[in-house]
Amino acid sequence: MQSAEIQRLLIYGQHIKSTEEYSYVLNLIDALQAHGYSYAFYEPFAAEIARFGTITTTQTLLQTHDQLLQFAPDAAIVLGGDGTILRSVTLIRDSNIPILGINLGRLGFLASVEKTLIPKAIYKLKHGLFTLVNRSLLQLKSNFPLFEDFAFGLNDFTVNRRDTSSMITVYVSIDGIPLHAYWADGLIISTPTGSTGYSLSCGGPILFPDASNFIITPVAPHNLTVRPVVIPDDKLISIRVEGRQDSFMCTLDSRYETFGRSHVIEITKASFSIRFIQLEGQNFMHTLGEKLLWGRDKRN
Repeated sequence: MQSAEIQRLLIYGQHIKSTEEYSYVLNLIDALQAHGYSYAFYEPFAAEIARFGTITTTQTLLQTHDQLLQFAPDAAIVLGGDGTILRSVTLIRDSNIPILGINLGRLGFLASVEKTLIPKAIYKLKHGLFTLVNRSLLQLKSNFPLFEDFAFGLNDFTVNRRDTSSMITVYVSIDGIPLHAYWADGLIISTPTGSTGYSLSCGGPILFPDASNFIITPVAPHNLTVRPVVIPDDKLISIRVEGRQDSFMCTLDSRYETFGRSHVIEITKASFSIRFIQLEGQNFMHTLGEKLLWGRDKRN
């Protein structure tokens, strides 16, 4: 997708853990002011900044999705790790506001801009040296309420055992046809974006972000012949869980809730996507090599 002119920005974050991280926030503000951007702060993040110092200019503060729509930024700059970006999606939702992630954490597949490169990144943003890429989400529906505030996930949905050491049984159907009864510690339903997250650590494959698929990955399955499965994302995935306990845990990206054996949960592809800003010189293959240290084996 071609780049678009960006003039108004939202600055989003969750935590500032050190004076070093605070200095990178100041670097960002200096770069934005040097290029004449107008911007607003996510209010809880502004409070975090205030713990370390003051910002000399008065800026708009916003905290809700409605306030975001009223300010109408052209893009959001998210400072933190991938978890912070996942949190920002619950604010941005279906507004079509693209995200530029600046990595203040460690690995960061979504937060692709390294903190030392902030001035260069803002220069590229100002001069239109970027493209916009879409990433799909999954949508959750249930016969009993779950994640009612925002039942969408950019990374994954998982079910897990809770308050017990015993495995659970996860019954999975695809378009109404039984796939398998997984006897395991849990199960992950992942988007292509989430393929480099929890699913990858449990042996799942890496998908390119524009793939039209879901990944079903068991967590520590009892039967070693049970492997991750990749399916088209136009399928409907149904899940029901049984176990020795009546209560289980589920997660949707970085959020979690409890549910019971009476729940029937359905996963489908969401009707909207989240847009990301891909700066000139960035691509998914380069990110994989950098984050997973491919080609850096000292024996080579």
